[in-house]
Amino acid sequence: MDEGTVSAKGARRWRAGHPWIYRSDVTRRPEGPAGVVRVRENNGRPIGLALWSPKSEISFRLIDRSPSAMIDTAWWWQRISESVARRDPVKSRASAYRLVHGEGDGLPSLICDRYDRWLVVQLMSAGLEAEREHIVNALLEVVAPEGILARNDVALRKKEGLSSESIALHGTVPRTVEVHEDGVRYAAAPWDGQKTGAFLDQRENRALVGSISRGRGLDCFSYHGSFALHMARGCERVVALDASGTALARARENFERNGLTNVETIEVDAFDYLKTRERAGERFETIVLDPPAFAKNKASLSAAIRGYKEINLRAMRLLSHGGMLFTASCSFHLGKDAFAAMLADAAADSGRRMVLLEQRGQAQDHPELLTVPETGYLKGALLEARD
Repeated sequence: MDEGTVSAKGARRWRAGHPWIYRSDVTRRPEGPAGVVRVRENNGRPIGLALWSPKSEISFRLIDRSPSAMIDTAWWWQRISESVARRDPVKSRASAYRLVHGEGDGLPSLICDRYDRWLVVQLMSAGLEAEREHIVNALLEVVAPEGILARNDVALRKKEGLSSESIALHGTVPRTVEVHEDGVRYAAAPWDGQKTGAFLDQRENRALVGSISRGRGLDCFSYHGSFALHMARGCERVVALDASGTALARARENFERNGLTNVETIEVDAFDYLKTRERAGERFETIVLDPPAFAKNKASLSAAIRGYKEINLRAMRLLSHGGMLFTASCSFHLGKDAFAAMLADAAADSGRRMVLLEQRGQAQDHPELLTVPETGYLKGALLEARD
């Protein structure tokens, strides 16, 4: 097996619970191509096996602390089986959920989502790509899906020197899959939808919103209407906003799929809509803000915070007395403390007495590893206007 050597700093990072070793901490690079390699400290002591990515800034991703482990189909079967077993609590409430959440499940750079009888995977490192055959074989043995789709169209693969593609790795995968989730149904789009076909990480937050929804509801950045579907069961009427007419067309199909007639879709910029409704003095009893990531990188964080504050400020002003706001951010670069500070600033400027009822995160099948902050990106809060 090929080998590489890392600095004391890199070794300490591993021992502290983070699996990544950056290029700057590699003191001797493996000679061979991407794949599994043995990693040693400068003093020659072996510290484990890693996925090796020659072109990436992240050179090594730890996968096993035993330097003598055999990384084959049986190894992947064991790790994937353990990850799948941890999803047992989700099975009874949804037919679509995450089976493997990368580093959060001890399988760096591997994403695997289940959509009923089909799987969608993302192989996001060169080292992992070299293990594709073992991974696919293990998934077939553990899950026995009818098809496996690789949604390898994520930008991260370019940094790894990998191609961008969406291809079937086994069987066939349909363009749309009907998902059952906490009493509602919606169509996921594995081939061309956001992420792997749907936003699975908000599942438990959608259920929460459904349980508190009432009166007039407003779902901003609705996309395919996932929150609106749950809101419509408690609200008298729901307005679903999105800037994409194509997304709203799918949302309307989802509303029809559930026999809902109390949801109106509007193709509009959410910032503009909130501003005009505030000027008109309108009020809503339930509002959801689930925008796309405004902060794509650290450089855009300041502008992103301004954007998040503006939409939250305007939403707070649109709430009726006792109205509920569920707000979220999926921007990793906007940390939990910064998210909370932004909400406090918005509340102060809104002139409303806003009460924090719950702090929320991503669904339980998207585990957040405390020593790997990159595994936790979704922040949410349930607020009530008490004036």
